[in-house]
Amino acid sequence: MKEHRLKIGNIEAEVPILQGGMGVGISLGNLAGAVAKVGGIGVISAAQIGFREPDFDTDPKAANLRAIKKEYEKARAIAPKGIIGFNLMVAMRCYEEYVRAAIDAGADMIISGAGLPMDLPKIAGESDVKLAPIVSTEKSAKVILKYWGKKYGRMPDLLVMEGPKAGGHLGFSKEQLTDYGKDEAYDLEVRKVLDTVKMYEEQFKCSIPVALGGGIENREQAMHAFSLGVSAIQVATRFVTTEECDADIRYKEAYINAKKEDIAIVKSPVGMPGRAIMNPFMKKVMAGQRISHSPCHRCLNHCNPADIPYCITDALIHGAKGEVDDALLFCGAYAYKAKGLETVKEVIDSLMP
Repeated sequence: MKEHRLKIGNIEAEVPILQGGMGVGISLGNLAGAVAKVGGIGVISAAQIGFREPDFDTDPKAANLRAIKKEYEKARAIAPKGIIGFNLMVAMRCYEEYVRAAIDAGADMIISGAGLPMDLPKIAGESDVKLAPIVSTEKSAKVILKYWGKKYGRMPDLLVMEGPKAGGHLGFSKEQLTDYGKDEAYDLEVRKVLDTVKMYEEQFKCSIPVALGGGIENREQAMHAFSLGVSAIQVATRFVTTEECDADIRYKEAYINAKKEDIAIVKSPVGMPGRAIMNPFMKKVMAGQRISHSPCHRCLNHCNPADIPYCITDALIHGAKGEVDDALLFCGAYAYKAKGLETVKEVIDSLMP
């Protein structure tokens, strides 16, 4: 495995696999710690991470800040020498405070998407935490690299590229999802991003490894990704049906029981396309039914509780708790291929040569 090690600045992962962040409550300290323990990069999702805290309904920010520290400590106890990061969405309210809390907790890396993390270097300050923005296209890669270079004189430590077959919110319009529907169409986009990265590596005399995610389900797909020239792969869906995943067993069973035709592109309350399993909840939403929801948990910046068809926090928490008929069940394009529970090590062994 030595030839496949992933070097990110002054740290090195034995296995070039970044575990994708999955919120709410799917990739927490247990899963992240397990991935880090076997040599990959374990990632905790900070999205409404404090949902189990007693004061979450009354003070979600305090609950989330407390849980960031708790989940990091849980992961670190499992993998004392592993690489542990946090996935933080730019669209989150209190984004800067959550980033700083993750850094203060001891995170090795901040992975950030759901919007371009334009000023992440400023928030990170003098910390030696590694910064990994998420992009989907050459255009977004150019924007972030140009801006960071010009304003902060630095480059990302890792660039994460999420393709159209990923789970959860997707960084594409519906038209782009159609355009990139065939693998070879997105392969071209990956090569364009790698060419752009190379240009900035030469300009700043640095190394910017690229991780590619979205629909990487087996060794053949992993090897294809590496053949394009990326340094690592990001994998999320395969880790849901592991024994170590933080999700309720009924959430995992929803993946195992899903059929190909159950996986669909859905619309989140804030208008973004996403990929999820069709279930009774999502069928009601797609039919135009409004779902009553709890008081606002202040999760996303551009969300008006009076206008939304359902609350995404409520729907994702239902999933994490195993209330799958009332949940938004985000998943990747190949979630239906899950046939049973595996261990994290078994998943990694099945992906790497």
